[in-house]
Amino acid sequence: MAADMRLPTIRKPVSLTASAFDRKDLVVPGDIITSDTGFMRGHGTYVDEEKLTASVAGEVQRVDKLICVRPLKTRFNGEVGDVVVGRITEVQQKRWKVETNSRLDSVLLLSAVNLPGGELRRRSAEDELTMREYLQEGDLISAEVQSVFSDGALSLHTRSLKYGKLGQGVLVQLSPSLIKRQKTHFHNLPCGASIILGNNGFVWLYPTPEQQEEEAGGFYTSLEPVSLSDREVISRLRNCLLALAAHKVLLYDTSVLYCYESSVHHQVKDILKPEVMEEIVMLTQQKLLEQEG
Repeated sequence: MAADMRLPTIRKPVSLTASAFDRKDLVVPGDIITSDTGFMRGHGTYVDEEKLTASVAGEVQRVDKLICVRPLKTRFNGEVGDVVVGRITEVQQKRWKVETNSRLDSVLLLSAVNLPGGELRRRSAEDELTMREYLQEGDLISAEVQSVFSDGALSLHTRSLKYGKLGQGVLVQLSPSLIKRQKTHFHNLPCGASIILGNNGFVWLYPTPEQQEEEAGGFYTSLEPVSLSDREVISRLRNCLLALAAHKVLLYDTSVLYCYESSVHHQVKDILKPEVMEEIVMLTQQKLLEQEG
């Protein structure tokens, strides 16, 4: 049986300001958020003896007079416009069922996808019979939340050419609360790979395509062999994502890129060792604080 033995090493001193640890907006169940009666009660809160109290562990968010607590660990609660990465679980009549890390399976209607070639016409019975040629069980897709049903299930669409079936790459499943909301969740990183940060916590890493096949209407997937250098970059990014997630660092293009740059001096397989992971994440947090300050 192989044993991994490591000698002690001198760590680089990394200084983080006290504000990174002294967080006033983090609460646990039972913590009093405010005793002011002028605020409205939102999700994750209740009133106890005229004091607004947290009912879940998470981050306090204030919008005007509304106070709610966003849980740190939860299933995905989708909103209209959210970018998601999901897996097809079932092909039904005129719709696909999609696993998106939410409480209920999401729905992708046949009328909500681009037809191959980008044709604009009504969906016929022939389209219904060939649904499995577009998407079948096990396929990964990127999509956008079009609407939310009354029971909380999500209705998706892939009408834009940036959405559709995903080809070769790596899926990393993380907590939805770690994904930072941004204007765009599709990023081509300068290290040679691209990333889709799904609001639902599913992150897709793939080699940056040289050219976009727009005629396929979102159904084209390249099956060309991926070079060793691209595979190493994607593997490093995957380990960086897991390291950031283990230390509860918000994930967005800048934090992922800084973490990648901090990990260059280590081998890909070493990034997930606890002491290396801690060093890389501390360096990343320091860079982010320097950028903000």
